[in-house]
Amino acid sequence: MTVTTVRHTGIVVSEMDKSLRFYRDLLGMEVWADFTDDSDYVRSVTGVPGANIWMIKLKAPDGGSVELLKYLSHPQDVPPPRRNCDVGCNHVALQVQDIDAVYKKLLAEDIHFNAPPTVSSDGGAKMTFCRDPEGVLVELVEIL
Repeated sequence: MTVTTVRHTGIVVSEMDKSLRFYRDLLGMEVWADFTDDSDYVRSVTGVPGANIWMIKLKAPDGGSVELLKYLSHPQDVPPPRRNCDVGCNHVALQVQDIDAVYKKLLAEDIHFNAPPTVSSDGGAKMTFCRDPEGVLVELVEIL
């Protein structure tokens, strides 16, 4: 058996409106599902007793997708930001068409970046890292 595709990246959020604004309004992803689920199924597969989850699924034009999950039943504060070198699931990478324009747009919205967009060592891409409203590292990449 082999993996056939990467389906989505799930991001648990504390404030859905802020995350939705970032991924939909600022980065241009399209909402294709918006629902809540407190079924026995979701409680079983997540392993979270009493789970009630608000889910919004967003997609890029190529079908790549981000799933925002707000556990209505288990509210939490945003944890301290992870560093790029921290072990574990570390960041989501999103390909963009014009990284300099995206960078300027996000800077104007007070989004924090590690550095301005920079051409990779091999010259094949230009990229940078920023943080979404929950502190999740987001790698933005333009293929050159």
